[in-house]
Amino acid sequence: MREFTEQELVRREKLEKIKNLGIDPFGHKYAVTDFSQDIKDKYKNMTHEELTELKATVSVAGRIMFIRKMGKASFFSIKDKLGNIQIYISINDVGEDVYNLFKSADIGDIVGVKGTVMMTQTGEVTIKCQEYTHLVKALRPLPEKFHGLSDVEERFRRRYVDLIMNDEARKVAFARPKIIRSIQHYLDNLGYTEVETPILGTILGGAAARPFITHHNAQNIDMYLRIATELPLKRLLVGGMDAVYEIGRLFRNEGMDRKHNPEFTTIEVYKAFTDLEGMMDLTEGIISTCAYELNGTYEIDFLGHHLKLAPKYRRAHMVDLIKEKTGIDFFQNMSFEDAKKLAEEHGIEVEAHFGYGHIVNAFFEKYVESTIIDPTFVYGHPIEISPLAKKDPSDPRFTQRFELFIAGSEYANAFTELNDPIDQYERFEAQLKEKDLGNEEANEMDIDFVEALEYGMPPAGGMGMGIDRLVMLLTGMENIREVILFPTMKPRD
Repeated sequence: MREFTEQELVRREKLEKIKNLGIDPFGHKYAVTDFSQDIKDKYKNMTHEELTELKATVSVAGRIMFIRKMGKASFFSIKDKLGNIQIYISINDVGEDVYNLFKSADIGDIVGVKGTVMMTQTGEVTIKCQEYTHLVKALRPLPEKFHGLSDVEERFRRRYVDLIMNDEARKVAFARPKIIRSIQHYLDNLGYTEVETPILGTILGGAAARPFITHHNAQNIDMYLRIATELPLKRLLVGGMDAVYEIGRLFRNEGMDRKHNPEFTTIEVYKAFTDLEGMMDLTEGIISTCAYELNGTYEIDFLGHHLKLAPKYRRAHMVDLIKEKTGIDFFQNMSFEDAKKLAEEHGIEVEAHFGYGHIVNAFFEKYVESTIIDPTFVYGHPIEISPLAKKDPSDPRFTQRFELFIAGSEYANAFTELNDPIDQYERFEAQLKEKDLGNEEANEMDIDFVEALEYGMPPAGGMGMGIDRLVMLLTGMENIREVILFPTMKPRD
């Protein structure tokens, strides 16, 4: 049994006193009819006299965040889901017994208040309490300034306290589902169908990433937590569902930093009879719509940059961007050895599994990626790093693929989807060779997917976007753990 602090002991004594009054210290149902910000918005322009005459009755419930006790009348404030509102309570209105119950309350307790709306002399919309109901006794005191703790990780470990004390955290928590709803409405209105695909699978595919591995006891087989939803969704295109999307969790057994969490949320979208250009238009539409519906503007400030998210975004080939920064033109007909020599001259490590395209991508990552500030579609990725994208007909070393970069980070990844089963089989074989050479993130052979393509998948475009990073962008958060309610954390010592 842990030792209680002095404050915790006092609160437990009050708990017993509440029980002795015949009141359940952990409460029951309470009829909430109004919320703090709605009340303030509705009555903020009325005078004290007008509100006295109106006698508007409201019923609210929330957590006590402030108390100023003054003899036979007091002020306190409660916080509900929309914010704080001030309460005036008087012994003349609620009676001596109830007022004494209120006087025993602590900051952090949850109470219900029914009363009339009034305006104070300082112009603050306030509820004049007529009925005070104790609901829940808080047995731990709230921190005085939780957001300012020296151990910031405690904010993420105890997110529930963070949400109580940190208005910014609460704002982000409510903004995230709004952004997701905005995406859903946008796609639904375009005729897309939201679907669900398996989280557990026996084949590693759809992305280049290390998986989490679990075990299915009944079947006695190891299974992967999915690293992407791509291959099941494209099977649905084969089946005749011509426009589908899924918003769901992915799991990648990789490092953690301000932009990465081992479990994260994405949306993947697939549309028959379109291509890379169509996915560019769609991606612009999703991001600009979310920005406007959340913030009322297409312009935001993020990481010290002023960004404009209204369409149309810049569109540039990866090779052209590399040439802008280094003067090297990878469109030239150079050999792998030539490219390898250039890499060594520029301090780029050439790993055992690298081909020509891996070197091109390494140049992009070193010299270009972090320099892209304004929204830019970077297209034309090398075939070696794009096993699920169609080849560029004009140069088969590259593919019809783009990544969207904003403020130095990737936000979306899209293809003109590869629907040639013969080519797809060969790409999977190439991935197996990379795995043998030490690339732990290479795809495995998915024969069932190749067979699905043999039935015929229509020409299509597909796009994946990280929801967490989009929420970071639109709410101004610089760390992914700010936008995930319960991020992965190292165990306490």
